[in-house]
Amino acid sequence: MSVTTHTGGSILGHAVKRTEDQELITGAGLYTGDLPVEGSLHAVFVRSPIAHGTLGEIDVAEAKGMPGVVAVYTNADLDVADRPGLPGVVPDAMSRPHLAKGKVRFVGDIVAVVIGETAGEALDAAETVFPDIDPLPSVTGIEEAYADGAPLLFEEVGSNLIAGAGTGEVEGIFDTADVVVTGKFLNQRLAGVPMEPNACVIEPGAPEGGLTLWLSTQTPHGARDAIAGDLGLDADQVRVVAPRVGGGFGPKATAYPEYTIAAKAALVLGRPVRWNETRSENMLSMVHGRSQVQWVELGVTRAGKIVGLRASVIGDGGSYPAVGTILPSLTQLLAQGVYDIPAIEFSWKTVVTNTTTTGAYRGAGRPEATQLLERIIDMAADEIGVDPLEMRRMNFLQPEQFPMTSLTGAEYDNADHEKSLDAVKEAAGYDALRAEQKRRRDAGDRVALGIGLGSYVEVTAPLGLDGEYGSAQAHADGTFTVMAGTSAHGQGHETAFAQLASSVLGVPMDKIRVVQSDTAEVRSGAGTLGSRSLQTGGSAIHNASQELVSRAREIAAHLLEAAVEDIEHSDGGFGVRGVGDSVVTWSQVATASEDGSGLEDGAGRALREDLDFKQGQSSFPFGSHISVVDVDLDTGMVTPKRHVAVDDCGKILNPMLVAGQQHGGIAQGISQALFERVTFDEDGNPTTGNLASYTIPSAADLCSYEASNTETPTFLNPIGAKGIGESGTIGSTPAVHNAVVDAVSHLGVRHIDMPLTPEAVWRAIQGVSASDPGTRSQAGPEYAGMAGTES
Repeated sequence: MSVTTHTGGSILGHAVKRTEDQELITGAGLYTGDLPVEGSLHAVFVRSPIAHGTLGEIDVAEAKGMPGVVAVYTNADLDVADRPGLPGVVPDAMSRPHLAKGKVRFVGDIVAVVIGETAGEALDAAETVFPDIDPLPSVTGIEEAYADGAPLLFEEVGSNLIAGAGTGEVEGIFDTADVVVTGKFLNQRLAGVPMEPNACVIEPGAPEGGLTLWLSTQTPHGARDAIAGDLGLDADQVRVVAPRVGGGFGPKATAYPEYTIAAKAALVLGRPVRWNETRSENMLSMVHGRSQVQWVELGVTRAGKIVGLRASVIGDGGSYPAVGTILPSLTQLLAQGVYDIPAIEFSWKTVVTNTTTTGAYRGAGRPEATQLLERIIDMAADEIGVDPLEMRRMNFLQPEQFPMTSLTGAEYDNADHEKSLDAVKEAAGYDALRAEQKRRRDAGDRVALGIGLGSYVEVTAPLGLDGEYGSAQAHADGTFTVMAGTSAHGQGHETAFAQLASSVLGVPMDKIRVVQSDTAEVRSGAGTLGSRSLQTGGSAIHNASQELVSRAREIAAHLLEAAVEDIEHSDGGFGVRGVGDSVVTWSQVATASEDGSGLEDGAGRALREDLDFKQGQSSFPFGSHISVVDVDLDTGMVTPKRHVAVDDCGKILNPMLVAGQQHGGIAQGISQALFERVTFDEDGNPTTGNLASYTIPSAADLCSYEASNTETPTFLNPIGAKGIGESGTIGSTPAVHNAVVDAVSHLGVRHIDMPLTPEAVWRAIQGVSASDPGTRSQAGPEYAGMAGTES
């Protein structure tokens, strides 16, 4: 059967305005906390103030007698299964009780929940609950947790080590190197800090004997399955709806224990229960990201060619390890980056610590790989006196080498790294910047200019997330509905998916309704994470729309008494080739399908196509960033001046949506480089538990971005798209980091660990100034004194 695909008047590739923004900008959109569910009770959680300790009695007597209190629950009161960390990877003994039992393992561990008629009454009662906790020694440092004799979080496991793997030893890896450069880097722990913290509203009774949960989540189907498993319910007894979601960035892909506890309370009490997380709770209980210590060696020739890479990383899984356990495996996967490296030896491990559990955070394992590689390459370039941009160029993988499998197992689809590097070099005026830097140094300027590069490849739709459900349906009234198993939290899915369907169906976007984020309406879905939505959910909608056109042509052929191969699809509907006055509209075709008059068997059915798209592997976007900063040598103050990004995400559907993702990602990447870090004191108490102590920038702290793109369409999906949601984060952090170190490298500073705060930069400068001339210094906690070595 031949298929005619509508292409005339396509809006693909054009900057179509976001259709969802009117509702969001005017405040008409409802977030979870806005939902008016009558008769809702309020949950307030009592959390451990101790990082590690033996949990004894929990005194709830006073709380139960407080005004408005409906119930107070501890672990002994609620029959809820422990949550496995990551089946097949994390030992069962490390599963998380929803309410602590036996021990508490981080400040914020939930020991009780108070259910009250109002949030204020529940909060007052919660403040009277006192758990008896016998403190134990705690461990919050990654290396300390792995050391012999470290306090054990799970004695029955016998170690704080959860998992690990590697490539195996490579003999003679540096035999042909002239220089081996070494570094030890901290990729610090970060908090997600979405504008909207976690929230839930849970109503019992529907589906029958089950629950409806409105959650601020990225993964409605995943949350449904996890919560149903916790409660011993079938998946079809639990409905999850994600209304408007105020940011996610990865942490909202987790089904939080608070959701299950509130759901169980709703079932027991027979009344709706809601919970809105405070910002302080969010900083304690929402999963954190990053948190790796990295040891790196790079062998190079004097000309700048890379001979080999050896790296070892230890990741932090937090107190109850889950998906964060395997994120260092993504660091290994992308350890080759964009470079033609002859030999790689890589190993990784993950440990538990008395800290908040780690999980996905924008990039999730990939920024750590790029940071590791881009820092050591800059250090090598500085060591041998080669321009860092040209060192990257001479080591790039070439377009004709693709598709290929990297030494660490990444199945690269395609790339043209030199194209993006040339574009960013020209856009930034790189040569002029280097000349200005030399002029300032020669003049003894106390405000130093720094220029940093970051070239990256990233994996999108990773970890088996390369497939998605999608559907397309035509209605008798001339409108259409498309569905996808993804779930938007600000990216513009409604616009993108309507654009795709509009282009294939040949109808205006305002005739298309996009349905997502409701497990009762959308059959299945992996949700939105890993920069996968357009290439998977979008491709599913694209293919379903094509199938819908094919079915509609068959019905039109029946109505027009013509052969299917003679039916043409156009903006007006369906007609017979060469017969201008014989046309049936989409509305007529949908009606004929529903009443059976357009079908051979006469059995009416909806004009709808459902399918599961499977890409077959991940895709690999890439790009290069250049950051320009000023560094005050007297105060250490860093001022971002320019950030130039050229990102390649394959075929671009909507340039405005791509630019929005680039801008957001760049902001978060710069923020890691300069501002953010979660810290704890020696007893495991968080010292960055609110936005007074955990620093995130405002727009005034950042510069404008110069973001553009190259386009290298992938062959893996019908629309040629790769992901863009995390690319800005991955490319920007090392570019900014390298820029700051570059600004002070002429003073002898070799490395400064993130975040590059004024104090950290000032201390690095002072450390060099106070030492012997010619000393090369790597500044950071316990990391000073490492230098390049002759091989």
